[in-house]
Amino acid sequence: MDMYIGKRLDGRYEIEELIGVGGMANVYKAKDLLENRVVAVKILRDEFLGNEELVRRFKNESKAISLLSHPNIVKVFDVSVSDKVQYIAMEYIDGVTLKDYIKERHVLTWRETLHFVTQTLEALQHAHNKGIVHRDIKPQNIMVLADGSIKVMDFGIARFSRGETHTATNKAIGSVHYISPEQAKGDDIDLRADLYSVGVMMYEMLTGKLPFESDSAVSVAIKQISDEAIPPRKINPEIPQPLEAITMRAMAKDVRFRYQTAGEMLAAIEEFKKNPSVRFQYEYLKNDSPTRYIDKVVSRSKKQQAAAAESRRKNQKGGKKKSKLWLTVPILAGMAVAFAVGAAILCFLIFRTSGLFSSKPDVEVTSFTGMTLAEAQKNENFEFEIEEVYNTNVEEGVIFDQSPKPPKIVKQGSTITLRVSLGKQEVAVPDLSNMTRGEAEKKLTELGLMASIVPEENNSVEENKVIRTDPAAGTTLESGQTVTLYISRNNRTNTKVSVPNLINLTSTTEAQKALEARRLRLGTQTQVNSDLPEGTIISQDPVAGSMVSVGTKVNIQVSNGKPVEKKLTITITFDENVENGTWSATFPGGTSSFALTGSNRTWTFTAVGTEGTGTITVTNGSIKKTFEIDFDTELDGKSFVIKGTPVSSVPEPTPTPDSEDSSSSESTSSSGSSSSDSSSVPADSD
Repeated sequence: MDMYIGKRLDGRYEIEELIGVGGMANVYKAKDLLENRVVAVKILRDEFLGNEELVRRFKNESKAISLLSHPNIVKVFDVSVSDKVQYIAMEYIDGVTLKDYIKERHVLTWRETLHFVTQTLEALQHAHNKGIVHRDIKPQNIMVLADGSIKVMDFGIARFSRGETHTATNKAIGSVHYISPEQAKGDDIDLRADLYSVGVMMYEMLTGKLPFESDSAVSVAIKQISDEAIPPRKINPEIPQPLEAITMRAMAKDVRFRYQTAGEMLAAIEEFKKNPSVRFQYEYLKNDSPTRYIDKVVSRSKKQQAAAAESRRKNQKGGKKKSKLWLTVPILAGMAVAFAVGAAILCFLIFRTSGLFSSKPDVEVTSFTGMTLAEAQKNENFEFEIEEVYNTNVEEGVIFDQSPKPPKIVKQGSTITLRVSLGKQEVAVPDLSNMTRGEAEKKLTELGLMASIVPEENNSVEENKVIRTDPAAGTTLESGQTVTLYISRNNRTNTKVSVPNLINLTSTTEAQKALEARRLRLGTQTQVNSDLPEGTIISQDPVAGSMVSVGTKVNIQVSNGKPVEKKLTITITFDENVENGTWSATFPGGTSSFALTGSNRTWTFTAVGTEGTGTITVTNGSIKKTFEIDFDTELDGKSFVIKGTPVSSVPEPTPTPDSEDSSSSESTSSSGSSSSDSSSVPADSD
């Protein structure tokens, strides 16, 4: 049996069952005794506590996800790092992985694909704005909930994109079918590696296939580096052309040609949603520089498309009247001339710019980062091109980037581009209320601010428009800081749904599923005494059948398996014929004694039980009385009367023929006996 099951961590998290096994940690379902909720607890395996690299990764995950707060990222409640045990307590997600969902559906519709991709990108945008790169985005790390929302999990190999060093040993970590080419090569990576992984996921959802597959992980990694994926529309022709273009750009081998941010990719998706006929053309152009992309967005009306088609038709019709040979000869001749001219120009540029025949000496590129511009310009080996940029993290006048970078050998007099900080730029947050998401992001970008997106259901603001910002409009910020945009989504709060019946369900998990199916949430869970089995739901608020808004919390009371104690008041009254004396009683829940006197003839005590019948035994010396009580039916109390026999009703003894004295003596004894017996007459009860 697992050593943690049944134990408590820090006296708070009671481990119930193992629900997941990972490469370096196990995940358990647990009960948070302090907050009375179900949580997931991720515990680093004991055998890895001595592995500094894995401990570093685990701590890094703790550090990373503790900074994140987004509806599409699993929520962290608690982190504990000690020599004996290291764990993270987080939100318990009841759902299926996106990978399982894809396997079940095989091919997703483009609408489903965008539904999941959009939420993933929003989560990544939030993480990237916090300086965190996930590095292992894959459908196995994304949970799909019953309401269709997703949660990104497992930041186990995440790293901070700024200010953290890392070695080659952790660069290529990730799932080989989804890692970027730079990860596969072990190069440095940034947030664009996550976007490549999103592109692979998008490809898989749209086509039902992974872009690169092979018998070994090494072969797949090589294909990630060198092979081009089959265009998705060749596998599934029903995919809209713009989505194919978006997918392939996200999966570009060269990071320069990918989307540079999650927000940029989201903007392309939003453009497609607004205009499904939009065309994204990411074309290669060849020249003396390395291959580069030119991005075009072409949106043509049906009238324009029809005119273009008619023009092509007329050209084709007229062409039939001419000889194919007549057309071919000048085309070939033109191509030959163009090739010769292009080759001549290329050779000229190569000889002119390569420095092969330059008499200038070779020099090593100097690192100018951290110098002031004045200090850099003292170096006479290079020409400088200056770019001045606001940078919150670098003092004004200091160089923070350059191109090319060392180590590199160039000819003396070569030009080096220096990026010089203008320091901090203070700007006021604009009023973005009721702007579309794209308009608001563009406005912030123009001001040098970052945008973080948080979807929020709202009944009064149009879908996909800004509800509010944090910080609020008018707040002064430094350039580079982040503004959170709360975006209206789906207007679901206007929808009323019926509360399902949760009573007699035997677990909160069942209740959660029933509520999520109607887009409701589970509220407080209160443990109460009940005869029903432990875990059974015995009441709910609001009650079943109530019509409530989507997102409403339903509070429940849950049986702890301990029967409810019932109290029954017992009253015993003695009539005037019962002689004074001390009485005692034994009953369910305790004992009691009573001194019967002339003025005090009513005896009251309380019996305690859970269900069914019980017995009360009352004694006085040799006198013993037994009464039956019922905890189920006699809830208002029970009364009994103990009666004695009057002395005058005792028969006179018959005189004996012996002597008068002996007759008198026997009569006294008999009378005493009768008096004693009178108090032992069976009691009558009311």
